[in-house]
Amino acid sequence: MIATPQPVTWSILSDDERAHLLRRPALTPAADVDAAVSQIIARVRRDGDDALRELTEELDNVRLDDFLVRDAEFAAARAALSAAARQAIDAAITNVRRFHEAQRTPDIDIETVAGVRCQRVTRPVQSVGLYVPAGTAPLPSAAIMLAVPAAIAGCPRRASCTPPRRDGSADPAVLVAAKRAGVSEVLKLGGAQAIAALAYGTESIAAVDKIFGPGNTWVTAAKTRVAADPEGSAVDMPAGPSEVLVIADETADPDFVASDLLSQAEHGGDSQVILLTTCAELAEQVARALPTQLNELSRRTIAAEALAHCRLLIVKDLQAAVTISNAYAPEHLIIQVRDARALLESITNAGSVFLGSWSPESVGDYCSGTNHVLPTYGAARSYSGLGVEQFTRQMTVQELTAAGLRTLSPTVIELATLEGLDAHAAAVRLRLAATERSS
Repeated sequence: MIATPQPVTWSILSDDERAHLLRRPALTPAADVDAAVSQIIARVRRDGDDALRELTEELDNVRLDDFLVRDAEFAAARAALSAAARQAIDAAITNVRRFHEAQRTPDIDIETVAGVRCQRVTRPVQSVGLYVPAGTAPLPSAAIMLAVPAAIAGCPRRASCTPPRRDGSADPAVLVAAKRAGVSEVLKLGGAQAIAALAYGTESIAAVDKIFGPGNTWVTAAKTRVAADPEGSAVDMPAGPSEVLVIADETADPDFVASDLLSQAEHGGDSQVILLTTCAELAEQVARALPTQLNELSRRTIAAEALAHCRLLIVKDLQAAVTISNAYAPEHLIIQVRDARALLESITNAGSVFLGSWSPESVGDYCSGTNHVLPTYGAARSYSGLGVEQFTRQMTVQELTAAGLRTLSPTVIELATLEGLDAHAAAVRLRLAATERSS
């Protein structure tokens, strides 16, 4: 029996009831998961490739002697895909590349005062790990979203990890997408052990500087642990279950809205899907459409689990909807109202926004050009979605002439004196004395 969500009027709820309805699934891994992840990481650090072989056999039910995908397997993967599949992958890569190439940030080179040249120059992260999940479904789109900006940024090493299948191969679509999007190497590794291998390295796998990509609770826990370790790797952003929030008025199509909620619900049973609408009748129509559409889905069992905590909330006006949405900070925000773009200026917190009736979230997942690796669990209040900039870092440079140093010297000496840092002041005074001797 499918538990169909029922519309709720927001204005009659208490603060506690409102908080309860918008509460996300627990993000902190259970103590047993956290402990198990810690043990996996320790095993990989201690035993290297041997630990990876054992863990892959234990957890993925396949024994691998070599984790690296070789040319023959890439060729077999390409042959296994239809021409239509390869064309879809190429079309997605083209659009994602076009949008991300526009994100390149120009260097800065200015004189702040005469004789004082200041620069900010961009350099790529030298080695990145790109994790592509393949749990309940393979995700070639994730390979595209990770590899394209890494290639545009110019990261010299782009190593991708994806879990092996029971026959020891990797998913063909993931391999083709990764290869065409520009990865340097693909490793058949999944779960926390893949994150440990990327963070610390083994005999056959070199460690990376930064790890990117979504994953399940185990992967998320591993990323959190290695990021907190000074000897580990940096990671892209906080991750949690996938989520969508839809703002709709009386002009929205209830079937469109229901399909958008279900497209996110089918990701996993812990996905969160929310509707905020000014129209009670629309909320009722969406509630009726959900079970009808759900029955047509191959992943209806998973989606039904997510619908158990779906929220259909009736609000007094669009401003109330925007206020709630900004506080919630959804990963995906879909706006289906009469003039959707007019609301955009008031949206402050969202991972990615989809405006109007003809912009389903699925186009962002695959091929509109924007990136689908996005902050979840409210992290959109302070994090951006994945882009080229996360694969780079900036260095500042300063170069002074003797005249430039003389201009700044009173300011430096005064501030250094205020802070009691005599050596700072001395570094300037010594140079001033040297210029006087040479003049």
